[in-house]
Amino acid sequence: MAEHTSSSITIEATPAEVMAVIADFDRYPAWTGEVKQAEVLERDERGRAAKVRLVLDAGAIKDDHTLAYSWPDEHTVSWSLVKSAMLRQLDGSYSLKPVAGGRHTEATYMLTVDVKIPMLGMIKRKAEKVIIDRALAGLKQRVETVAAS
Repeated sequence: MAEHTSSSITIEATPAEVMAVIADFDRYPAWTGEVKQAEVLERDERGRAAKVRLVLDAGAIKDDHTLAYSWPDEHTVSWSLVKSAMLRQLDGSYSLKPVAGGRHTEATYMLTVDVKIPMLGMIKRKAEKVIIDRALAGLKQRVETVAAS
């Protein structure tokens, strides 16, 4: 089994409000920083994104990749890599848990990344941690800004 990295953050919003921001791929370029374009290519029977193309520019890492999404329940979304120029693997998930009587959400982001170029495992884990921490901070800021307006 591949190693993964995960981290959590508490967001002042309900799990439904957090998931609404996660599911709104069209707005990713406005709050993620690294995602320059996001295009939903396919939707499932409930209208949720099933396949998404993302154009990334994270400084040294620039990539155009496609991810397949699954929505096992109302509090979880996971994805896996379909195709990429730079990546061999990109599997991840957001899991949301209501806290403080449901008025807050603990969001946990799990990520496994493998690049096509050789890289030490320690460096990969550090890169995963940076990606996760930035994503969670951006998600928290976006959700709390949307919830406050």
